[in-house]
Amino acid sequence: MNAVLISRIIGLIIFSVIGFFSGTSIYQYLLSVWQQASSINSILAIAIIILIFGLVGFVITPYLTVKPVQALRKLLGKAEPPVLFAGIVGLTVGLIIAALLAYPLSLLPKPVGQVLPFLGVLLFGYLGIVLFTTKGEDFSAFLKGIGQRKSSKAPVAEVGRRILVDTSTIMDGRIADIAKTGFLGGTLVVPRFVLNELQYVSDSSDSLRRQRGRRGIDVLAELQSDRLIPIVISDIDVEGVKEVDDRLVVLARQMNAPILTNDYNLNRVAEIQGVKVLNVNDLANAVKVVILPGETFNIQVIQEGKEFNQGVGYMDAGTMVVIENGQRYLDKNIAVTVTKILQTSAGRMIFAKPE
Repeated sequence: MNAVLISRIIGLIIFSVIGFFSGTSIYQYLLSVWQQASSINSILAIAIIILIFGLVGFVITPYLTVKPVQALRKLLGKAEPPVLFAGIVGLTVGLIIAALLAYPLSLLPKPVGQVLPFLGVLLFGYLGIVLFTTKGEDFSAFLKGIGQRKSSKAPVAEVGRRILVDTSTIMDGRIADIAKTGFLGGTLVVPRFVLNELQYVSDSSDSLRRQRGRRGIDVLAELQSDRLIPIVISDIDVEGVKEVDDRLVVLARQMNAPILTNDYNLNRVAEIQGVKVLNVNDLANAVKVVILPGETFNIQVIQEGKEFNQGVGYMDAGTMVVIENGQRYLDKNIAVTVTKILQTSAGRMIFAKPE
């Protein structure tokens, strides 16, 4: 027999015994408030009371004993060791605060002075657990920052600033080179749900997606191995939101942190909701060689464009060049003159015509 069935049987027995000893009192009470109860035999009434108590015990006992223990065990099984340790520390701190306040609260008039110390234990214990499990990384970063400032090995900006990292940025791969330059100036925070999405992509049946996902895992491992790059895998999450992009935006608003991404749609959604975005494509566009309308350069036409008689080529940095009347120069290297430049968060596009 499993634990639930055993608890039901024990509850049935215990509540039946309670019903047996309290049956006479309940029957007398029913006689005082309901005159028609006198028509029921006392033995039958007590038997019915015992049966009702036994059924109640059979139904509710697992939810008072086994079910909470199983739920707690399942929750603790999913939690990471750092989260468990933070919860224990938070509970200890909360109980210490409650103990310090217990005596002053007990001096209040009755019954407030009798109830508040107990409520203080529950409240401060709960707040300690929640605070240290959700903000444990902040405390850790704060303490780490104090040590870094004492040793003068890290700037203060790396301690205080947090940057949420999107899955697309990790799979892109350029984040490793950007982080090594030190331009980000903060701690990279990779939420657990982003890591789960990265693992899901790496297990995809599509070979291209699988390759990108595995490259993202390699990039993440490279970032963690570099001690000069502050990076944290965070268990913090958002309740009630399923989509990864939506969870990132909500989390960024709660943490008051920017999002590092190269996803154009996430970029737009985040900006609409007032979240700062660090777009890798914007950075790449900013450091590209400046080409102005009217300048001339050589490029190879490698494919046809979407519009009639257009040709398309690509610069060394990957920028697309759309060439008017360039279809006839397919697979040739020609000189073109820039007519217009279109630059967005999705990338840069140059329009040109044959020289």
